[in-house]
Amino acid sequence: MARLFNAYVIADWSANAKPKTGADSIWIGVLKRDVRFQFTFESFNPATRTEAEARLALILDDLKRRNERTLLGFDFPLGFPRGSARALKLKDERRTGIWEFLKSNVVDKADNTNNRFAVANKMNRLMTGEARPFWGSPPKDVQTWLSSTKPPEHGTDVPPVLRHAEVAAKGSKSIWQIFGNGTVGSQAIVGIPAVARMKAMRGDGFRVWPFETGWKPLKETDLDGVEVVAAEVYPSLVKSEPQPGEVKDQAQVRSLCHHFARLDEAGKLAAAFGPAKDFPADAVVDVEQEEGWVLGA
Repeated sequence: MARLFNAYVIADWSANAKPKTGADSIWIGVLKRDVRFQFTFESFNPATRTEAEARLALILDDLKRRNERTLLGFDFPLGFPRGSARALKLKDERRTGIWEFLKSNVVDKADNTNNRFAVANKMNRLMTGEARPFWGSPPKDVQTWLSSTKPPEHGTDVPPVLRHAEVAAKGSKSIWQIFGNGTVGSQAIVGIPAVARMKAMRGDGFRVWPFETGWKPLKETDLDGVEVVAAEVYPSLVKSEPQPGEVKDQAQVRSLCHHFARLDEAGKLAAAFGPAKDFPADAVVDVEQEEGWVLGA
């Protein structure tokens, strides 16, 4: 069985408000073939999200020139829990409604200054008029509808705490928590607009899984004309051991690149793009339309 992809790129994102490198910053791992057609790995550590977007553009442009299809993984959710767009009273109740909302509201400057807490505050106001479902801002960023502490109750009048994918990926945190170790809420708020810009630049050659591919095992024919498949990944699903001189994030993107390459080589990656056979049909619709999924969960 032929590989689905020729190169594997993993981006460990960050919502830092200042430029930063090293641990707990953005790391991009790239596994591609060298002039001898052997897979080689390299990593990049851009200090800002603007630099990261520019670096990813260069990487993807190079792979396109080489006619190599790329799996591009991001370590944050590409969709929100089911019902989020409806709770925000958006006309488009699919994933695309949330994406357009974030594109219109998120301000993310070249120096990493961003308004993610203000956006979470606005989303809380629109959804509940209370300091929920988002929570966890630093004390200095507490606002009328955003608290630093977890609300006493999440409530049944808002989308669930966890997506179907987070239930499957044990240990992953809710998107509604936006600050603290291991949280992904802030990364999603600033990260989704970045992915949307990449998609806009590349058009139909850039597909976001599972929203634009379907949640199903992928075949070569499904990817005719596709240059990039973007997917959500969860670094903790794969064990990684930092090599001398590596930080944890760097080791994780390296390990994930090699993990997906091995699955692809063995003909097992295609099946990872689809659900388990007994997955409820209504939940499949949630995943395809709104929530997304973690590749490999």
